Amino acid sequence: MLDHLIQNATVVDGTGAPSYVADVGVRDGRIAVIAAPGEVQEETRHREDATGLVLAPGFVDPHTHYDAQLFWDPYATPSMNHGVTTVAGGNCGFTLAPLHPDRPEDADYTRRMMSRVEGMSLVALEEGAPWNWHSFGEYLDALEGRTAVNAGFMVGHCALRRHVMGADAVGGQPSEDQMEEMLRLFHEAMDAGAWGLSTTQSSTHADGDGQPVASRHARPEELLALSEAVAEHEGTQIEAIVAGCLDQFSDEEIDLFVRMSAAAGRPLNWNVLTIDAAVPERVPRQLTASERARKEGGRIVALTMPILTPMNMSLGTFCALNLIPGWGDILSLPVPERIAKLRDPDVRTEMLRRADSKEAGVFRRLAKFDRYVIGDTYSEANKGLTGRVVRDIAAERGQDPFACLVDICANDELRTVLWPMPTDNDPASWELRRETWEHEDVMLGGSDAGAHLDRMCGAPYTTRFLGDCLRGRRLVGLERAVKMLTDDPARLFGLRERGRIEQGYHADLVLFDPERIDAGQATLVHDLPGESPRLDSAAIGVVAVWVNGVETLRDDVVTGAVPGTVLRSGRDTETVSTR
Repeated sequence: MLDHLIQNATVVDGTGAPSYVADVGVRDGRIAVIAAPGEVQEETRHREDATGLVLAPGFVDPHTHYDAQLFWDPYATPSMNHGVTTVAGGNCGFTLAPLHPDRPEDADYTRRMMSRVEGMSLVALEEGAPWNWHSFGEYLDALEGRTAVNAGFMVGHCALRRHVMGADAVGGQPSEDQMEEMLRLFHEAMDAGAWGLSTTQSSTHADGDGQPVASRHARPEELLALSEAVAEHEGTQIEAIVAGCLDQFSDEEIDLFVRMSAAAGRPLNWNVLTIDAAVPERVPRQLTASERARKEGGRIVALTMPILTPMNMSLGTFCALNLIPGWGDILSLPVPERIAKLRDPDVRTEMLRRADSKEAGVFRRLAKFDRYVIGDTYSEANKGLTGRVVRDIAAERGQDPFACLVDICANDELRTVLWPMPTDNDPASWELRRETWEHEDVMLGGSDAGAHLDRMCGAPYTTRFLGDCLRGRRLVGLERAVKMLTDDPARLFGLRERGRIEQGYHADLVLFDPERIDAGQATLVHDLPGESPRLDSAAIGVVAVWVNGVETLRDDVVTGAVPGTVLRSGRDTETVSTR
């Protein structure tokens, strides 16, 4: 007997093949039958008519930070609402394990680091997760059986360093014995199911004390030793970040990525490839790493987002503006001193100079203050400004846009919410994206779902992209769009029997209305532990989601079922060799 039969669905199977109408039956968590409408004779417990609806494999998000959120939100919202059934976590060198059993203060350090570097609520981290593990395997076991989505995790380089070196992980170099211990821990983590290594060398990543995170102090020989360890385990990968990911790689960074991937014999993915027709040299430069890797026995995959993700800013709390060279020192001052500095014309001139310099990289786009839209305001002086563009307000007041913005924010004691309008929303940039997506080493992803919770909401990229493909710019067809969200990331990670609608595959499925599929506007909600805020976005046109054959969502409402699996390397992933 079938558990569920979906009848008359337009099946887009994830392979890129033309869609077709069929009945799809599910039994014991697997796709049991795919047949022409009306041909299935087997009895079924439940059935539904999906005429006019598209049935696709569940979407795979290759870059999330749901490592903590899954403990208080097993549904990985809003990702699952937008059709995501599998998430990859443990990225950017940051994981919650391993934790040293004799140093309980390491958990506090990790929470403060995650709060600073990934924009997670410290209260939610403290109250929402049990923190009852030490080894990486114990962390995976703590999640087992309590998630609605499938989830796999890299092991973070920062956690490995901290476990072995303690406070010396920041600023220090491991001794020979410490390096051996780090490798032992890493092998143990992969034996328990870690997907491989994640690490960061990015200049934007600082811990809760404002110091460069532990992995930024690692020398190439340490990174290569860890990469070689990846090669010894089935179904493993590397994910890595360097400063050049934000703009253009240096020769040294390309060389490091190529050597790491070749040493592991595994793909290395990085994020995020920013595509902007105003900087046409960026894409060719970034993909030079991929071309070199293929010649030297490796593979380097660039993740890029197929939508423009709105991101709010503030002069009052930590955000991307703090990452502009020279800005962090000013924006970290106490509020009264910060306002005084920002109101100094000479200070503003120097800030704008630094923001427009080459060293600012991709953050240069944030300095177009005339293009900012005023969000929430908190003072009588700013009444009526919400939704207005700074350019227009500045013209009315006869001010420079940045000076105007500072005055508005100062009226709110810097609490004003700011929304920068994208600078890369032009037809040339979208055409460049379409061309770049054709590259064999470019893959959709980089949502950062689970991180930067009150600043951005990248999780809905799946539904927004599909809506754009069906009713908007139509840069790619439906079948290819679905493949880019399902089979492509599934094959990169070597997911066993996932990513396609195929008989015998796990029944990770999403049913949606092609006439409506989209994502709602991001809104601020206070539903994290401690009533901490985050941005959320409603899914539009998603009829149902199944994970391992069990319905987890119906009409944007979670069912309460938690059929997800902690995906472990080797058991649930197979090796994707580059050799």
